Formats: sequence, C-alpha cells, structure tokens
Amino acid sequence: MLHPLVPPVLAWFDTAARDLPWRAADRTPWGVLVSEVMLQQTPVARVEPLWRRWMMRWPTPADLAEESTAEVLRAWDRLGYPRRALRLQECARAVVERHDGELPRTEAELLALPGVGTYTAAAVMAFAHGRRAVVVDTNVRRVLSRAIAGDALPPPSLTRGELRDAATLVPDDDGTASRWSAAVMELGALVCTARSPRCDACPVAEQCAWRRAGRPPDALAPVRRRQAWHGTDRQVRGRIMAELRAADHPVPAEVLLAAVPGDETQRRRCLAGLLADGLVAALEPLRRPSAGAADAEDADDDAAVRDDAVLYGLPR
Repeated sequence: MLHPLVPPVLAWFDTAARDLPWRAADRTPWGVLVSEVMLQQTPVARVEPLWRRWMMRWPTPADLAEESTAEVLRAWDRLGYPRRALRLQECARAVVERHDGELPRTEAELLALPGVGTYTAAAVMAFAHGRRAVVVDTNVRRVLSRAIAGDALPPPSLTRGELRDAATLVPDDDGTASRWSAAVMELGALVCTARSPRCDACPVAEQCAWRRAGRPPDALAPVRRRQAWHGTDRQVRGRIMAELRAADHPVPAEVLLAAVPGDETQRRRCLAGLLADGLVAALEPLRRPSAGAADAEDADDDAAVRDDAVLYGLPR
C-alpha cells in the first residue's frame, strides 16, 4: 500500500518534471552517474551545458578512462570541487578494468567503485536501472523534514532516522519506486525550496506537518554553518585552477601566485593543498640544497611550493 504522500507527488511530477538530458529515454547508466557526480552541491543550470559537452566528448567510461587528466580537469572548467573530476576518471578506469566498460547493476558493485558513495549508488540504481532504492539528497531531506517531521529544515547531517523515514515511503515495486525517488527530489528542487517554499503550488500542502504547524522557523538556524565565498581557501584554490586550465604551458610559481588573490601564506597553502590532492603537478625537477648544506636530506617536504623556480601545471 502506498504512503499517502506518494500518489499526489507522482501525479504532480507527471506534469511538472523538467526535461533534463539525463532523464531522456536514450540516457545511459554512465550518463546518469556522470550527472549525479556533477550535481553534487551544484545547481542544474550550471551542470546541464557542461554535462552535454562532457557526454559528447566522453560518452562511455572507456572514452574518459583513456583521456589525459589535464584535459579532464580543463573540461570540468568552473563547475567547482574539481576532485570530483579526478574521482570520475578513476571510476571510469575501474569500470573498464573490472566490468568490461559497463556500469555494474548492483548497489554493492557500484559502492566498490572509486568516488561512488551511498547516495550516488542509490541514485544510479533508481534513475539508470529503474530499481527500488532509498535515494536521499538535500531536496528529499527537506521535503520529508517538513511534510513528516514538521521541521523547517533537516538536521545539518543525515541521520539514521531520516533514512528510516525515507525508506518507509519508497514503494515496493521497482517502477513506482524509481519514479517516486525522482518526483520527491524534483518537488524539493522546484517547490519545497530552502529559502522560499511555494506551499501554494505543493501537491501535499494539506498533508504537510510543517505547514499545519504554521511554518515555524528553523530551530537549528544558530548552529548551521554558512561560509562566505570571498577570501576563502576555496576561492583561492579555484583561481589557481583557473589560471592553470587557461595556460597552454607550465607556469612558474611566482607568476601563478601573483595572479591569485590572498596573502602569501594563504596562496602557498592552497597551492600545497592542490598538489597534495593531485589537482596540480610540479612539472620540473625541484632544486636541491647544495652538497655542502647541512642536513640537506631534511629539507622540508613542501620545498616544491617554496621554490619559485618550479613550473606548475595540470597533471598529465
């Protein structure tokens, strides 16, 4: 028996669903996985054009697996969180090596792939393979938090109780379950939004516990972390990556860092972090201390970052 929330949300989705390329009839499991990775913490409007270009260039895991890492990072462009691009290429190589280039069809096998977590595995099962899965993202959490728990917003981190509640709503049969997963997610993205929920357009407004309670404010607002963008390490790391993506040759450290905002300490810290993450490479041998220097073998591990003679670029 379907939960009372399910039928009205499915009926709403039949007419309100966006026409997205990773929902098209000719979608591939690989295309769905790529979309899910790109959509993590990134809005659809930014993802869709890049996804289309990406899938035109690398329509299969084998295509992406064979590409150079530098080209993959350039194609990721300004989508943000570029480690996702590295994990996606690692995932493609694993699919080629372990599954003959075909995305696996079980949740356990998907979870064993690099960069694939619980949410992504469940989303691929539901949206690529049409199977029953408990798909819980930020949008789903917000809808269920309001409709069932009566809270303005879900807790800062996903709880076992949320997963339990979400699982009770998922229909038993595969087809209806996969449609429900897409529908409730769409409801959160288009109607039950974080800042300006459109309760007048919501198909379950009459059942919503939060609305019936008078739409009380977020009780956890004082403890939620809101980080500004300007001046953060994320901004500086993004500028370093943008400079290297635009360069057609290795860039000296002094030139690279001079083009990036922030103080000297922050810029070098961010460059060191990008090196450690595998997103930037030192493309020239490091200068070594002279043979007579004391304790030369104990030179700091971050000499590459301090040595302005080193040339940097995207990993090859």
